Amino acid sequence: MGELAEQLDKKWPQGVFSARLIEKLIENGAIILNEALDEGQIQPASLDLRLGDRAYRIRASFLPGPQYSVSERISELKLHEIDLSEGAVLERGCVYLVPLLESLNLPEHISASANPKSSTGRLDIFTRIIGDRGRGFDILPNGYSGALYVEISPRTFPILVRRGSRLSQIRFRVGDNILSSDEHRELHQRQKLVFDNNVEVANGVALSIDLRGEENKGLIGFRSKRHSSVIDVDKREAEEVLDFWDPLFASSKQELVLDPDEFYILVSRESLCVPPDYAAEMVPFDPMVGEFRVHYAGFFDPGFGYFAAGGEGARAVLEVRSREVPFLLGHGQIIGRLIYEHMAERPKQLYGADLGSNYQAQRLKLSKHFKEFSL
Repeated sequence: MGELAEQLDKKWPQGVFSARLIEKLIENGAIILNEALDEGQIQPASLDLRLGDRAYRIRASFLPGPQYSVSERISELKLHEIDLSEGAVLERGCVYLVPLLESLNLPEHISASANPKSSTGRLDIFTRIIGDRGRGFDILPNGYSGALYVEISPRTFPILVRRGSRLSQIRFRVGDNILSSDEHRELHQRQKLVFDNNVEVANGVALSIDLRGEENKGLIGFRSKRHSSVIDVDKREAEEVLDFWDPLFASSKQELVLDPDEFYILVSRESLCVPPDYAAEMVPFDPMVGEFRVHYAGFFDPGFGYFAAGGEGARAVLEVRSREVPFLLGHGQIIGRLIYEHMAERPKQLYGADLGSNYQAQRLKLSKHFKEFSL
């Protein structure tokens, strides 16, 4: 590594990068923008990624492997090319690959990881970020330099996207910053990560499912309808809930059978918070708790639930799919874990305090694309 690169590398602190540090990455050319930033694109601990002007319908998902760039594999796998400049519909059950408007030239000790945005996950849009010569999805190794692509597969609803649509987000960090079990417990004693004295806090915060719906007149969640119209991913509060979802209500047994062909929006029993000096991520699939996936969109920003009304945190909304077989959930069953990481610095703006955050103080809540639902 050259002397200049080494000097640049030393100035980056250990931890997950705040919005200010992400701005510095842009200033230093470590994040390369094909066009100017959009308003609100930089979040307290992540950067929203924007679709470019074309999408490729491909035969199958893939990883390029150490010998290939993504563009080299596209030429072999693409079925056709779609112009996104004026908007286009991506059909459910198909796989698309879209070059992003952002690319990276990271310093040697900085790595990145990506996740779907919350609203993306709540529409059951499966997205993963791919880099050149990558061996894994959503992970960009230390010093990654190259283009970024997003794989998109709408699972439930056809979606309308366009150049600049933001479906994924990326975090930057130096080092391994995940708290140990003892550190999770100590932080919980100081900051109260979860507002339930019976919840296990060890290797993260264990979360369970709410199948009583006591705060929502027995409403426990929503199950997607099989045949619906297109959802424009850039329009807020444009759709009627009942055109796309069937409400689910608590049963006398407080149980719910997950059908592997269905998609569900459910909510955690516990309220939680992410203190300002930390970021968190939901473990998306844990075989120890059952054969189902509980969360597509895993990033929880500093301040999530911290400034909620009454100081009692916010629920984790869960995007749930059973994997291979029907699975019976019971009220209070453990469904996932929230893992906390050290921030490199406290962000100047926190989720829910200074920003127009969509899901602060949330309980059971669909994505921002739907109008308010009331019983």
